[in-house]
Amino acid sequence: MVQELLIAAVAAVSAGAVYTAAAARVVKQYERGVVLRLGRLRNDVRGPGFTMVLPGVERLRKVNMQIVTMPVPAQDGITRDNVTVRVDAVIYFKVVDAASAVVEVEDYRFAVSQMAQTSLRSIIGKSDLDDLLSNREKLNQGLELMIDSPAVGWGVQIDRVEIKDVSLPETMKRSMARQAEADRERRARVINADAELQASKKLAEAASEMSAQPAALQLRLLQTVVAVAAEKNSTLVLPFPVELLRFLERAQQPAPPQPMVSAPQEPASPAPAVPTAPAEPSAQTEPSASSASAPGRLRPAPQAPSAPSAPASGQSRPSGSKPLARH
Repeated sequence: MVQELLIAAVAAVSAGAVYTAAAARVVKQYERGVVLRLGRLRNDVRGPGFTMVLPGVERLRKVNMQIVTMPVPAQDGITRDNVTVRVDAVIYFKVVDAASAVVEVEDYRFAVSQMAQTSLRSIIGKSDLDDLLSNREKLNQGLELMIDSPAVGWGVQIDRVEIKDVSLPETMKRSMARQAEADRERRARVINADAELQASKKLAEAASEMSAQPAALQLRLLQTVVAVAAEKNSTLVLPFPVELLRFLERAQQPAPPQPMVSAPQEPASPAPAVPTAPAEPSAQTEPSASSASAPGRLRPAPQAPSAPSAPASGQSRPSGSKPLARH
């Protein structure tokens, strides 16, 4: 009798152990348990820890409540400005209602992935290329709103959506590179011109100061010579004044010929009639009145009277005495 009781006790303990092993469940900290009794949802969601279910009657579904990182496959699309691009993204979401995630949707992960792909294609078609490249924050918010709207009914909350990469065609990359290079060159030229303007203003101010003090120019010349001869070289550069070169150039050029200015000639007036006198026998002829009255002609210089001939006797005549008249 005792042996039978022992056998029955061991059998009961074994059956209890098997039942406990079949009914025992362990829910982890980041999970929640959804119990379905005979296919019907129980209102109580099992928290983390040890729990029991009725074997064969109840079924426990564990739902992960952690944030899930899901990459969105790259999608090809055409932007609003007719540029073909390839965009991929990444989505972060988590389950906030375990019962809805089990009951409302068959596979919430697959549903979120498909919704993210269609929303990404829609965003590509509504955006410009510049927005995809530079204004990604606004596009990320638009994607988040588009995916979060249907996901709320699935018990899923979209944490954030990020556009990861935008692939462009090679021709578009070269065009954008040329555009960026041209913009950089334009900015460099503007900065260089601004620097030249500022430098010219400063040089003008320095020139005005040096013109007031001539010694300052000489000191600047000496500083330049010291700067050139500072290193170990055998060449010494001496600045040459440009004004001296200009002076030498002007000295070598021939002087321009001056124009000859002649006095205007007056018309010759008719000579008055002069009574003729008997010609005297003389060795010298008087100039004619017509030649003397002409203003434009040169009058011949009068010849000096010839010296009296010395006396034949060879005696000298005292000075101041008159010659004796011969009878």
